[in-house]
Amino acid sequence: MIVCVCNAIREKDLREAVRCGSERPSEVYARLGRKPKCGQCLSFAKDIISVKPATA
Repeated sequence: MIVCVCNAIREKDLREAVRCGSERPSEVYARLGRKPKCGQCLSFAKDIISVKPATA
């Protein structure tokens, strides 16, 4: 599933970044070499990050 349409970030990419230590959306973007654009994905990214021990 695509999480960020602007940057073509997939959910699995986001989860992998969380597993590698990213704890905030800005860290996920940096790890993936991208920058936030419209911000529509931030709430979903925060949700995934907040449940990382159970699902990441």
